[in-house]
Amino acid sequence: MVLSRVVISKNTMYTLLQSRLDSLLFEIVFPLMCFNDNDQKLWDEDPHEYVRKGYDIIEDLYSPRTAAMDFVSDYDEAPVEYKPYRQKDGALLAIGALCDKLKQTEPYKSQLEPMLVQHVFPEFNSPVGHLRAKAAWVAGQYAHINFADQNNFLKALHSVVSGMRDSELPVRVDSVFALRSFVEACRDLNEIRPILPQLLDEFFKLMNEVENEDLVFTLETIVDKFGEEMAPYALGLCQNLAAAFWRCMNTAEAEDEADDPGALAAVGCLRAISTILESVSRLPHLFVQVEPTLLPIMRRMLSSDGQDVARLRTILRDLDWKSQLCLVDASKFKEVLTDLAVMAVDDLYSCGCEQNVSIVLAVKVLEDSKVFEEVLEIVSYMTFFSPTISMDMWSLWPLMMEALADFAIDYFPNILVPLDNYVSRGTAHFLACKEPDYQQSLWSMISSIMADKNMEDNDIEPAPKLIQVLFQNCKGQVDQWVEPYLRATVERLRRAEKSYLKCLLIQVIADALYYNASLTLSILQKLGVATEIFNLWFQMLQQVKKSGVRANFKRYNDKAAKEEEAEDDDDGMDGFQTDDEDDDGEGSDKEMGVDTEDGDEADSIRLQKLAEQVDFYVLLTLIFALQASDPLRFQNLTQTLDFHYQALANGVAQHAEQRRVEIEKERMEKAAATVAS
Repeated sequence: MVLSRVVISKNTMYTLLQSRLDSLLFEIVFPLMCFNDNDQKLWDEDPHEYVRKGYDIIEDLYSPRTAAMDFVSDYDEAPVEYKPYRQKDGALLAIGALCDKLKQTEPYKSQLEPMLVQHVFPEFNSPVGHLRAKAAWVAGQYAHINFADQNNFLKALHSVVSGMRDSELPVRVDSVFALRSFVEACRDLNEIRPILPQLLDEFFKLMNEVENEDLVFTLETIVDKFGEEMAPYALGLCQNLAAAFWRCMNTAEAEDEADDPGALAAVGCLRAISTILESVSRLPHLFVQVEPTLLPIMRRMLSSDGQDVARLRTILRDLDWKSQLCLVDASKFKEVLTDLAVMAVDDLYSCGCEQNVSIVLAVKVLEDSKVFEEVLEIVSYMTFFSPTISMDMWSLWPLMMEALADFAIDYFPNILVPLDNYVSRGTAHFLACKEPDYQQSLWSMISSIMADKNMEDNDIEPAPKLIQVLFQNCKGQVDQWVEPYLRATVERLRRAEKSYLKCLLIQVIADALYYNASLTLSILQKLGVATEIFNLWFQMLQQVKKSGVRANFKRYNDKAAKEEEAEDDDDGMDGFQTDDEDDDGEGSDKEMGVDTEDGDEADSIRLQKLAEQVDFYVLLTLIFALQASDPLRFQNLTQTLDFHYQALANGVAQHAEQRRVEIEKERMEKAAATVAS
């Protein structure tokens, strides 16, 4: 089948094969797609295994039926005659497999609704279970078409919902999967809203029977569609999902196989919990209610379970599986897998599929990685949206610190978000508690990472972001930490190569100036780096790309610790962003923003551009704070700068003061307008 797919994609080979296509389609491909004796036996004797095999991505690697489906999809042909029920099962499978092409191609496109009504809908009432299941699956494939008669859409929806209560397990499973498409396509949620409680009950009955990630996908879709309307069910949903998670984890551990569906379903449960927490984010009291249910999961998965993730990641890196997928040393993989006890590989070796071992191992890594990431996502929600951070939630801090020191450095950006929340939302406890000493543990972790010469610039980016959080939220209360953090920052700045990291480290100094300008300046002078730092700072402020876009300190939107669709830069504070492309440090005059004009006019133009573009926060902390807190020291400092930078600093200081006055005036006018309205 795989060879046939390649053949039909080549014109010359297709010509040679064309005379035998009928035989290939109807004597080989179509029979492979039909429900057969083995399917019937498995359906009757072990319906759970029937469901597992039907949705197992590893099984698909060597499934003749999957290969036949792929061939039909590529060939773009469907059988035209329907025979007894087993043949009709195959025909429905072919129609479903061709849905993407049929939905785009005339004359099929305009005939899809009549086809569904005439040939698919009647099978919802078939006396044969596998045809009822196939009807639900096909209906789900076509749920997004434009129904000329909306009643046909509703008929299919209600048939799928009824299928969730079918007496046969595979029918119930396929009905739940199909429901996801109907929920996505539904224009009027009032069709679903009255039966929502019953739907949720059926979901969890099924989750007690089957561990499958796709079940959770459907639940996520419903939660996403109904949003805050899910609030009355949030606690029950989280409790049921937590119970399902523990069942999935226990099954995965007992089976000890990388391709066990329990691991994928466990990830799905955690992701669904995150979706629920996001949907009720404006109802903080619910977070207090769900915390006791979720806390054991967070504790367990932030500790021992994460270590397997790290070991697997390391092994996969060493074996370079992406570039050597077909060249892997099978015996080495078998030794590794046996040592880790992650799966049984005898079947793979016996059928000569050594390269699939690397795929299975990669799947295992991704599964375990996602569990750890999803748990950190939940911790982020719980520490940000709860009314306060409870003592039980604070007990997770040491676990995350131990994980970072032991195995979780790859997850530093994920761990950054909850650590930010702890410091910014639980500042009083962070400062007051001495057992454990959160301030000391934060310093130990950050200083170790910042000083590690083996870590790349990209790997340590969360560290300076956390220092910024400390200075921004603990103003006047952590004086004893200013010098250690500044010393570590300056040392790393001298080794930094990436522009973005340099910007982050300079921003640490800006936040230190915000924290206490006089103290910061005295420390920089004590370290003998004040002139060096400010010369570098002004140089970076002026750098632009060939396009004229500023190269450094581009402002991005502040993130309140846990935003929707948060990705790479979840840092929970003011910050800057830069692109490293075209950043060569010292460029030509034009690249550095200097016009061909010379003299005072060019300097004036450059100063005006800089004053308008540079983030006001930087200007204020750099210039106004220093000048206001210690004018004499500021004057002494600027005299040590290059002459060009002295003029620049004075000009920017004037602009900063002007903007401060303007912003204050605008704020007062808005406040007055609000009161008047």
